[in-house]
Amino acid sequence: MLKIYPVIAIIGLLISIGSVVRKSPFFNFVGLLIFIYGLLKSADYIMPALPAQVILMYMAMSVFCLFIYFSIQEETFKAFLEPMRAVLADDNKKFLRLIIVFVALPVFAGYLTYVKVKPTYDPPVSARIVHPEPPSQMDFKGKSMNVLGLENPLRKDTANFAKNVEDGKKIYYQHCFYCHGDDLDGKGHMAEAYNPIPLPFRGTDTIAQLPESFVFWRVAKGWRGLPAGSGPWNSSMPSFEDFLTEEEVWKVIMFIYESTGNKPRSW
Repeated sequence: MLKIYPVIAIIGLLISIGSVVRKSPFFNFVGLLIFIYGLLKSADYIMPALPAQVILMYMAMSVFCLFIYFSIQEETFKAFLEPMRAVLADDNKKFLRLIIVFVALPVFAGYLTYVKVKPTYDPPVSARIVHPEPPSQMDFKGKSMNVLGLENPLRKDTANFAKNVEDGKKIYYQHCFYCHGDDLDGKGHMAEAYNPIPLPFRGTDTIAQLPESFVFWRVAKGWRGLPAGSGPWNSSMPSFEDFLTEEEVWKVIMFIYESTGNKPRSW
């Protein structure tokens, strides 16, 4: 894989050497700055990366020192300013002047604005627990339930199994697919609006590792009452006990398992 920063340093050095030959202090100044920046960033490949503040400090010092160097002699300083004077004043440089004023500068200003206003996300201070340990007991609409050993009562109703799964499908597409996806892959059309994004149900790394009692707890309580290990990226999951009955929660859980081909872990 091509390492871009050494290439940038070489390009800057070539610009600087070429400008010395052509006796152009301004482009020598630009080439040296490009070379110094490429050299500082190239250090990432042989040592721990330099902090952005350190690189900014070195670049500011380089600009200051090089400007002093090129402005010590009056003749050299006039030659240094000549390209800027020509672009701003010469009639034969009108097109270049328009490109700089109406294209390059607005694009650069827009980029700086974007960098300043774009959101940033700090990593958590500790590893996030994706599947936090559930409580041994929970309340559902005022009813106390033991989570440990809890099983889906609808699975015993084999005669109505298909009907319960179909009911669960309707519930899923009324409440859940907006985030967890039409294909239960975690890619619903609202998924990217959340941090962390909703989990997919397909595959063997989410609900296939969990008993139905855990899924019931997460569906019922959502973001409420998650343990400290789940923070600071808690959850965007709503508390569906506010919208669904106990039977409806079990039905949607059955649909999720059946439609993804997963089997719940047993106690």
